[in-house]
Amino acid sequence: MDCRAIDDEDVKFLQRDILVDGALTRDEVDVLVALDRAVPERCAAFGDYLVALVVDFAVWQNRPTGVIERDKAHWLVTTLSAGEGPTETARRIAFEIVREAERCDEALIGFALSKGLATPARFCPERVLLAS
Repeated sequence: MDCRAIDDEDVKFLQRDILVDGALTRDEVDVLVALDRAVPERCAAFGDYLVALVVDFAVWQNRPTGVIERDKAHWLVTTLSAGEGPTETARRIAFEIVREAERCDEALIGFALSKGLATPARFCPERVLLAS
């Protein structure tokens, strides 16, 4: 926060020394998403790490596993859209959670799909599945 930037070394420190086992609580996720919103200069590694961390926490660490029920969806929409609206990273988080979860409440699906939020930040041809 003091430097108003998050660089690759900060991400390594976060992974190695602070969140060794990933995010453990909603409060930790809230702080990291707020940090994404508050720090004007962020390296790409921070966004990628934050997306992976929040998806893992919301979809796989929280019970019921693989399910985003109403309460969890409401929390995610509130957290990801706080302030002046979702950041690009928050948009990616919402989209990836909807994509990864086995079942997802319509509030988060609507949030992820609204205003073109469903477009991934970077197009990856490997993700495109063509029906034959």
